[in-house]
Amino acid sequence: QVQLEESGGGLVQAGGSLRLACAASGSIFRTHAMAWYRQAPGKQRELVARITTGGSTNYADSVKGRFTISKDNAKNTVYLQMNSLKPEDTAVYYCNANRPYFDYWGQGTQVTVSS
Repeated sequence: QVQLEESGGGLVQAGGSLRLACAASGSIFRTHAMAWYRQAPGKQRELVARITTGGSTNYADSVKGRFTISKDNAKNTVYLQMNSLKPEDTAVYYCNANRPYFDYWGQGTQVTVSS
């Protein structure tokens, strides 16, 4: 069983930055793709950024050029660096670990961007 714990959320003004971290319970990055999703009130959960076992990344169009996903294999931690934040980035951000037939989620961390 994989456990994921997010941290780093908070309140920030528009234009500011935050870095989210997701600590995994073991060395899973060689077997699991990692991703950040977000869910705003009244909206469906959406993929924000993903990094594969090989290190390839992809981003939602809405965050390209502003957000960066990365991982530290030694620390079993994946990060989401968020720059130039906008009020529409306000959501609960969830960490996800995925491999075929298995999907794991963290409890989420709130990010609120004030205008």
